[in-house]
This record gives sequence, C-alpha cells and structure tokens, in this order.
Amino acid sequence: MSASTPKTRDELFAFLDRLGIAVTTKYHPPVFTVEESKALRDEIPGGHTKNLFLKDKKGRHFLLTVGEDAVIDLKTIHTVIGASGRVSFGKPEQMMDYLGVIPGAVTAFGIVNDTGNAVTLVFDEALMAHDVINAHPLTNDATTSIATADLKRFVEATGHTVQILKLASEGAT
Repeated sequence: MSASTPKTRDELFAFLDRLGIAVTTKYHPPVFTVEESKALRDEIPGGHTKNLFLKDKKGRHFLLTVGEDAVIDLKTIHTVIGASGRVSFGKPEQMMDYLGVIPGAVTAFGIVNDTGNAVTLVFDEALMAHDVINAHPLTNDATTSIATADLKRFVEATGHTVQILKLASEGAT
C-alpha cells in the first residue's frame, strides 16, 4: 500500500514534462459522471475515457480504462483481464491509497501514484485506436489530452505494463 502523499496535478504535469510528453489541458467545473463530461465534447476532440476500479476475490486491483460509451460486462470481464473469480468495485479508500484519486476523478494518470505496482492497468483496444486520449489529470475539474503513443510511454515510465485488450462492446455513439 502506498503510504506516501499522492502526487498533485502539477507534479503529474512535471513528470510528463520530464518525459518530453506534451499535453493540453482544458479546465472546467468538476464533473463526476460521463454524462456530465459529455457537455464538454465540442471543446475537446479525441477519445474520452471511462474508468472502472475493480478488485478480484484475491484482493488484486485492476483499473480498466475504456471509451466513455463502452459497455463492460462485470459478470464476465474477469475472464478477459485474468482476475481470480468475479470482480467487484474497489473501495474509495483503496482508490485513494493506490491511485491518489477520489471517485469521479478516476483516471489512467492515477497509475503515477501506484508506486508498489498494486494495480493492473488495462486499456480497451477500441479506446486506444484514437490518436488522442482525454483523461482527468488526477482531479475532475480538468481534462488532459495526450497522444495515445505518449500515454503508453507514460504508463511504462511509471513501471507498469501497457495492456490493451478487447474489454468492451461499444454503446451508442
């Protein structure tokens, strides 16, 4: 468990900068759901994310990052991601401990706080087909756009493996 203080948005941006990764960030009122964030779509092009923080029966944690309209079957997803038995949603306390974020601000960028590699990050292949991915930069009052190739570099720089699997069936677009 990570006992250290979670990185701030500015520390995340500094980390990306050290990697030579350019991002653009749009600040907006806090959004807590995909529906609320859809109001910003005209202003922010690219693939928009939905994130599921899950745990399996053995207490292993997974962060699934999928397109905002993706449909995930929680009854069968464990067979795709290699979880032990069915998965359930992780607790907000664990989300803060591992990813340094609160519910409503879950993001693949949170993996920067998972220094102990306690969370398995899995991206949906349909999302990763976009040239640009949009995600919260550890807070839900901004959206950061990052090139997909740079997102992969970021994940690897945190010591995590980039896993891309077919996780979802796309909903209405």
